[in-house]
Amino acid sequence: MTTVRTPEEIERLARKRAGAKLGWYIHAAVYVVVNFFIFAVSVYGFGHRPWSIFPLLGWGLGLLLHGLSVFVLGQGSGLRESLVQRERERLQREQQR
Repeated sequence: MTTVRTPEEIERLARKRAGAKLGWYIHAAVYVVVNFFIFAVSVYGFGHRPWSIFPLLGWGLGLLLHGLSVFVLGQGSGLRESLVQRERERLQREQQR
């Protein structure tokens, strides 16, 4: 059983999904630029300070979690929709008892 959406609901959901994905793409681009800058400064500037991988890993974890929330768990995603559908069916069965 699939959910029938009105054109307005489809437009709203599409805009919300696109905005979430664009936010993640911006986050990823800033991640690459900033970490490249930190690496370059540690190697070529201000003496030869050792480059720390910890900011890269910490921010990378945040980027990974952001990506999961956008692409896997986000509103309207396949996983979320299937879980909602299963819960809806379970609740309807319980109500019919």
